Amino acid sequence: MPTAIKADADVIVVGAGPAGSATAFYLARAGLDVLLLEKTTFPREKVCGDGLTPRAVKQLMNMGVDIDAPGWVRNKGLRVVGGGLRFELDWPQLESFPDFGLVRTRQDFDQIMAANAVKAGARLMEGVNVTGPVLDDRSGHVVGVTTKDGKAYRSRIVVAADGNSTRLALGMGLHKREDRPMGVAVRTYFTSPRHDDDYLETWLELWDDETLLPGYGWVFGVGDGTANVGLGLLNTSAQFKNIDYRDLLRRWCRSMPAEWGFTEENMTAPIRGAALPMAFNRQPHYTRGLVLVGDSGGAINPFNGEGIAYAMETGEIAAEVIERALRKDTTPAQRERTLRAYPQTLKDAYGGYFTLGRWFVEAIGKPGVMSFGTRHGLPHPRLMRFALKLLGNLTDRRGNASDKIINALSKVAPPA
Repeated sequence: MPTAIKADADVIVVGAGPAGSATAFYLARAGLDVLLLEKTTFPREKVCGDGLTPRAVKQLMNMGVDIDAPGWVRNKGLRVVGGGLRFELDWPQLESFPDFGLVRTRQDFDQIMAANAVKAGARLMEGVNVTGPVLDDRSGHVVGVTTKDGKAYRSRIVVAADGNSTRLALGMGLHKREDRPMGVAVRTYFTSPRHDDDYLETWLELWDDETLLPGYGWVFGVGDGTANVGLGLLNTSAQFKNIDYRDLLRRWCRSMPAEWGFTEENMTAPIRGAALPMAFNRQPHYTRGLVLVGDSGGAINPFNGEGIAYAMETGEIAAEVIERALRKDTTPAQRERTLRAYPQTLKDAYGGYFTLGRWFVEAIGKPGVMSFGTRHGLPHPRLMRFALKLLGNLTDRRGNASDKIINALSKVAPPA
C-alpha cells in the first residue's frame, strides 16, 4: 500500500489536457474542492493538428478563455483539396456556434486550459504520475489514486482524463472495444509561408503507391512562421498495420509545392504520432467511483478525428453530473444512481452521431468508396456544405433542411 495520504479533495481529476482541465474548471466553479494531477510539467508537447473547429471555440468562450489574446489564429473555414479540385467552405452561420475556428499549439493550449481551471479554484499539481486507482476494500469503489513515487491521494470521486492509454480505466478492468474504429495521426511543423492561412486546409486523397487510403492530410497555419502539417488515417483499411506513417508523411510533403518549404531543412520539430480512440471505444463511462472523460472514454468524432471539442464537452457534462451527485442532501444510494446515469447521458448526446461516424469510416475503408466519393462528391458545392456540417457536427436544433436531416439521422441511429 502507498506510504501516506498527501492530500484530500472532493474530486481528483487525473490529466490536465482539455478534458481534465475543463472538468476541473466546471467542478471548481461549482464550489467543489478539485485536485488536478498532471504527470508532466507545462509547457509540454502533445501530438495534434492544433486546429479548433467552431464547436471547440464555443467551449472556450463558455469557459471565459480570452481567445482575442495574442497567439490565437482565427480561420474562416475549411479549404478542401481533392479530385483535381480546390475550394473553400466557410464555417456555417449558426445560432449554436461561432462562425470561426482557431489554431493554437497544444503546448500553449493545454497550459492555458489548466491555468483557467486554477483561476476557477482548482488545485493543479504537475509532475505527479498516477499509476492506478486506490480501491475501498469492502465496496471495490475507487477512493483515490496511487502515484509513481508511492504516495496516495484520496477523494470522493475520481475522473480519468488520462488519455488513450488511461491507466485508471485499465486498472478498473475497462478495456478498448474492438468494434470501434481507431485512427492514428502523425504531424510535424515547418517554417513556411503557409503559416498565416485564413483556412484550415485538408487534402482528401492520401495515396500509398496505387492505394487510396481512408484518411486525410492537413496544413494548418500556426501564425508564428510555422505550419502544422500532418496526416490522419483510419484502421478500417487492410493496409493500416503495414504503413510506415512517418515515411508516408515525408513522401506526402515531398509532393507539395516547393515554395511552401515542406523540406527536412525547414522542419522545426520531429515527426510524432498518436492514436485516436473513436466513437466511445471504452465503456462504461462510469464504474464504481471512476468517471471517464475525453480520450480515456474514446470521445473522438469518427467523421473527422476531432477530439478537443468533445474532451471539453464531456468534461462539462461530467462536472454537472458529479456536482449533482455530491450535493449535501444526497444519500450514498442517490449519489450512485446519479453517477450511473452519466454513461446514458453521453449516449443521448453523441451516441447516434458517433454510430453514423462508425458507418462512415467502415464505408470509406472499402476499396473504391473513398475514390468514388472524392470524384463525385467534391464537384457539388451544396453537397459539400452539407458534408461540412455533418463531419463537423455543426447544426442548430431548429435549423435549415440540412440541419434537420443530420439531427434526424443522429436521432434514429442506434447509440454508440
